[in-house]
Amino acid sequence: MNYEDVLNLSRPLMGKVCKSCRICDGKVCSNQIPGPGAKGSGTVAIENYNAWKKYRLNMDTLVENKKVDTTFEIFGQTFDLPVFAGPVGAVNNHYGDCFNDVSYNEILIKGCKENGILGFTGDGINPNIMVESCRIIKENKGMGIPTIKPWNQEEYMKKLQYALDSNSIAIAMDIDASGLPFLKNANAGRKTVRELKAIIDQTPVPFIVKGIMSVKGALKAKEAGAYAIVVSNHGGRVLDGTPATAEVLEEIVQAVNGTMKVLVDGGIRNGQDVFKALALGADGVLICRPFVNMIYGAREEGIQVFVNRLKEELIDTMEMCGANCLKEITRDMIR
Repeated sequence: MNYEDVLNLSRPLMGKVCKSCRICDGKVCSNQIPGPGAKGSGTVAIENYNAWKKYRLNMDTLVENKKVDTTFEIFGQTFDLPVFAGPVGAVNNHYGDCFNDVSYNEILIKGCKENGILGFTGDGINPNIMVESCRIIKENKGMGIPTIKPWNQEEYMKKLQYALDSNSIAIAMDIDASGLPFLKNANAGRKTVRELKAIIDQTPVPFIVKGIMSVKGALKAKEAGAYAIVVSNHGGRVLDGTPATAEVLEEIVQAVNGTMKVLVDGGIRNGQDVFKALALGADGVLICRPFVNMIYGAREEGIQVFVNRLKEELIDTMEMCGANCLKEITRDMIR
């Protein structure tokens, strides 16, 4: 079974919005919610995808011909690829009702672990989502990252306890989720540096701040004590007019200067995009929507198909551009 086969299998199981497009560029689903689209025009998701295509790869095969190594170290663990499966919530509302958040995460976390990468789980107003996500992570020896919404500190502390009980190797907060419509009237929202620091100080494992889109924001996350950030505009779903993640990544990497791990998401769809992100200075990437299609189409086997495809594409790109390990991927390999 290949990637196209899994996409074909997923289409009858998706809802009315996601079409399991061969090219997942945000054009078909654009501004449709419920669905994977945006609360605005949906153009930012499209720009996320397009921005990676503006970079070109510089081929250089006059290098030592040895086996390429794609292994990636973070959180004291070694993974096969510098790739994470991003968090997604309310899959039955946004994609199709053959899965819910619990059954989706059961497959996601197990499938990612078995294929040498790591999955993030989502969060929602229903507290059972976090309870079950953390149970699943614990059953997989802590190999998953629960993503907690930007609740107030009291609510965060309740969910933190579930996350700690899961033995997860890190915990994330998608701070940009404060722009989601369903959180507007909940006990959640924007955070000051002081408020974020109070949360991070109570979190004894590496803390990831997802939703950073500026140097100023990155330096605030650093001041609050974040271990890592994810350069992300929430898949282009929360605010029209923002830049694409690829457009701001390099300046953010330069500003933090190695003091935090920098991950990036938004429109990354293949191994070439992963290579470009690393060349711009990212430590790793998150990919979300394609994992949904893979799980709907073939469950754990779909994850395996997609991860294998990403690995083959990344290896091929590294071989053709002169890098034999991730640390050898440099800025001059793209233009």
